[in-house]
Amino acid sequence: MEDWSKDFFEVMENAVSEVEHFFSDVNDDLAEMLDVLAKLSEEFTEQVQNNLMNEIDGCFNEFDGYFNELIEPIIELYRELDPDFDEIDSSFVTHVNPSPIQQQACLGCRNYHGQVYGGNLLVCAMHPSGVESESCPDWESDSDMNF
Repeated sequence: MEDWSKDFFEVMENAVSEVEHFFSDVNDDLAEMLDVLAKLSEEFTEQVQNNLMNEIDGCFNEFDGYFNELIEPIIELYRELDPDFDEIDSSFVTHVNPSPIQQQACLGCRNYHGQVYGGNLLVCAMHPSGVESESCPDWESDSDMNF
């Protein structure tokens, strides 16, 4: 009678061990698959971002050229008709938010100012014209600010 219960518990222990081994293998395979998917996703995002952003920039530049060709004659005509045209006060202040295309190093930085004064953008006190690289040595998280 003792052999039966001993055999039963050995079979159960083996079954539990096999199930643990199976789930461990599945977990390892799943982790490997997720790593591959994450790498593919990063590569895909990078390619889309590089290709799409370049194409969008090209379209905006082309549109800007067409827009300038259309507007400049109108502005010149208005200048001729209104002698006070150039005296318009352009000292009003507007805000420019950083984007992945323009001032990307400033995204989320607490030092970013982004105000336009007289047609000139003041990015921040440390880098008035912004930085040319993708990162800024003076970048500080915006979430650290206490209001």
